[in-house]
Amino acid sequence: LGTPRDNMQTTPFWWEEAPRQQIPEEALPSSVDVAIVGSGYTGISAALTLSRAGRSVLVLESGDIGHGASTRNGGQVGADYKTVLDRFKVNQDSGKQQAAHAQRWACFDYLTHLIEAEGIDCQFERVGRFVGAYKPAHYDSLARDLDAAKASLGVEGHAVSRGEVHHELGTERYFGGIVLPRDASLHPGLLHQGMLERALEGDTRLAPRTTVRGVEISGSGFTVSTNRGSVAARQVLIATNGYTGAATPGLRRGVIPVGSYMIATDEVDPAAMARIMPKGRVNSDSRKVVFYYRPSHDRRRVLIGGRVASGDVNERLSARRLHAVLADIFPDLADVGVSHAWMGFVAYTFDHKAHLGVHDGLHYAMGYCGGGVHQATYFGHCAAQKILGVPDGETGIAESALPTRPYYWGTPWFVPLAVIRYKITDRWGI
Repeated sequence: LGTPRDNMQTTPFWWEEAPRQQIPEEALPSSVDVAIVGSGYTGISAALTLSRAGRSVLVLESGDIGHGASTRNGGQVGADYKTVLDRFKVNQDSGKQQAAHAQRWACFDYLTHLIEAEGIDCQFERVGRFVGAYKPAHYDSLARDLDAAKASLGVEGHAVSRGEVHHELGTERYFGGIVLPRDASLHPGLLHQGMLERALEGDTRLAPRTTVRGVEISGSGFTVSTNRGSVAARQVLIATNGYTGAATPGLRRGVIPVGSYMIATDEVDPAAMARIMPKGRVNSDSRKVVFYYRPSHDRRRVLIGGRVASGDVNERLSARRLHAVLADIFPDLADVGVSHAWMGFVAYTFDHKAHLGVHDGLHYAMGYCGGGVHQATYFGHCAAQKILGVPDGETGIAESALPTRPYYWGTPWFVPLAVIRYKITDRWGI
């Protein structure tokens, strides 16, 4: 196992350039038009749309503003066509298949437009994605799924044989792969910071370190109870995703929080970086337990993330394990140290898609299944449009209710079992 350095930071690498702002706690307003619970991409995107429409908005956050997965993720952006193909089998439910894929690209296109229109400097680059075939049989599966997606969904991409992998990555680990040229990378902390700054230009107020304890119907609106007092709100948006808690038990039963871990390496020799990641793409592979990695914007470090254990572990252990995965892919990095290690919670759903709707009178948007950078930004905007009564808030595919399962109350007891099963499949399966 690789060894992280003694002074390794256990806060996200992204926070070096976009540190969490220490916003003072002010007295809560007695009433607002909209109370938003959660200050990630969903909540801040919604606040931006609502405040520009003239609504007063209060964003409530149990920690510092933006302390969750929105500023902790890998900064990889793209539409997951494989999930669409799996949910709506090829040549079956073709209308739903196309609608689901269109929704994913609507998310991506909205994010791209927002960054450009607002002039948000978040290091956005359309670098493309390489997906490596972890085993020989995986290459045929990747190529076959890509062909199906190109034919039925209009996906752009091409297969890469094993002999051509070195054009994409300096590794012998993969048995070929595919390239998806439309995918992109960005700095997740700077994206959040840029949206937050613009939301604050309108009538948006922030309530950091304010834990919501409950939401009750009161007259024609709601009373939001917190550890710092109560607020009356005409409407409420729950935007907590992987951090959904006991205050909204009905929604908590519909999302599965999963810890995802990341590291950033020390600076890599420029010649080695040019050799291992010559095109600067975002990358992943065909394992069931997915690992994702990319170079930093300045091409000086490598960032890698994924699930490193069946249960949750501390940052030092996760750093060693992620470093070992990285060194397995790129032996040249075996002696490169780890400067940062951190984790955050993403939210999966039982039907593997994000959801947008109303539950017990509360608006919500969540369940991004690991693709939250673009989906959360778009869904926050759509949720705000629904609150405003704007027809454009309809996505056409995400409005169904969050499904749940018997005996599930928000604690994902089955995740360790699933991870163990996937690890066995990755090691011994075909």
